[in-house]
Amino acid sequence: MKRNWLLPALLFCGGASVANVRLPAVLADNMVLEQHSTVKLWGWCDAGEKIFVSPSWSPITDSVVGTRDGHWLLTVATPAAGGPYTIDIRGWNMIRLKNVLIGEVWVCSGQSNMEMCETWGLPDVQADLPACANDQIRFFHVPRTTSTAPQDDCPGRWVVCDSDELKTFSAVGYYFGKTLNKALSVPVGLIEASWGGTPAEVWTPEALINDDSALKAANGRLVPAVGWPYLPGRCYN
Repeated sequence: MKRNWLLPALLFCGGASVANVRLPAVLADNMVLEQHSTVKLWGWCDAGEKIFVSPSWSPITDSVVGTRDGHWLLTVATPAAGGPYTIDIRGWNMIRLKNVLIGEVWVCSGQSNMEMCETWGLPDVQADLPACANDQIRFFHVPRTTSTAPQDDCPGRWVVCDSDELKTFSAVGYYFGKTLNKALSVPVGLIEASWGGTPAEVWTPEALINDDSALKAANGRLVPAVGWPYLPGRCYN
């Protein structure tokens, strides 16, 4: 008996769906964006798909067409500190980012002095836990990750400062953000990317090191060790 493969194939093609717009982890509910700035928003979509971005602080809807590789990127102007706001991102589907604040955004990076947190047994942080909850301070903790090339996404999530989230977040970063929030009366977003024992070279773009004879020579003297990366640019990426 001869089988007819054409009809099943047509049914399969006809049922194919378009891809949903997707975002990197750092663009999410509870995030903080820099005030009085122009921030980048980006993600993935179908090639040629038109993406519309509507922040609730503005009557303007910006749009961009996805590249042939299925990426999209545009910039959005931010107002003075405030919120909470929403951001609608619409293509074939729609994503609404909620509880977004505008304020100060800082990267907290470094070695163990930046990595230390309440779980290390720090008495000052332990004393602060009962009253630390503050909706105006948000954390994004980048786990220990490396890459041989720059990435457009990384693991992590935005969370509101409370006694549970503070336990594993940088103590230095928290007290810095707490001081800023009190002194400036604006929301503060803290992005921790720390790794105890790492040399400065791993946080520096590899091309910058290779193009500078002194930096390249210094990097060549690094001794590989168990527990942290040593190749240039790996944590930067």
